[in-house]
Amino acid sequence: MKYLKLTDRLLKIASLVDKDKRIADIGTDHGYIPVYLLNQNKIQYAILGDVNKGPLENAKKEVMRNKLQDKVDLRLGSGIEVLKENEVDEIIIAGMGGMLINNLLKANEKVAHTTEKLILQPMQAPEELRMFLYQNGYKILDEHLVREEHRLYEIIVCKYEGLPPQEIDPIYYEIGQKLIENNDPLLTDFIENKIRINQNVLKKLEGKEGQSIVDKRAALNKKIDTLNDLLNK
Repeated sequence: MKYLKLTDRLLKIASLVDKDKRIADIGTDHGYIPVYLLNQNKIQYAILGDVNKGPLENAKKEVMRNKLQDKVDLRLGSGIEVLKENEVDEIIIAGMGGMLINNLLKANEKVAHTTEKLILQPMQAPEELRMFLYQNGYKILDEHLVREEHRLYEIIVCKYEGLPPQEIDPIYYEIGQKLIENNDPLLTDFIENKIRINQNVLKKLEGKEGQSIVDKRAALNKKIDTLNDLLNK
């Protein structure tokens, strides 16, 4: 059988799933990750969940094309609310905003708190997702950057451990500590891009006056200095 070819982002997410596990792919869209993993005989079983009928129908077609019906359960519904406790070992939530991922984890804490591993890939607001994890008992186990076309994506691997709320320097909500610890191959590009974004915001403030502008300029300069410090460590 010719294996499904994943994009670099999806391939990286798939590589983080442990062997012989039962997984859930939430917001599965076409079901590419679980279909790929099942074809590779890496996982036992997959629950594919999506809040919309259209994507779930696409996933069903992909499952049937690959003759994987006996190893897959397709569920229509919101987030991890489609799951019961201990049905799966690992959960993938990819391609959604950080705030939405937060809300999905809060909506079914029984499942979120008893899952061996969560693989989260926020498309926006990753800093909001990290803040939520640090303040709600989760431990960040690992983090990765992956480049797809012209964009860098962040992947956060975590699990609930009932930790007390953790106060950390806010810069680590934006630049994951594990990315630094692991010296991720794309870390320099990632930080340099953050510096450029903040410098562009600074330029837009040129010629503007008022205390709020002064405060914002000071905060941006401080952040740029902090990012440069991380870059030069």
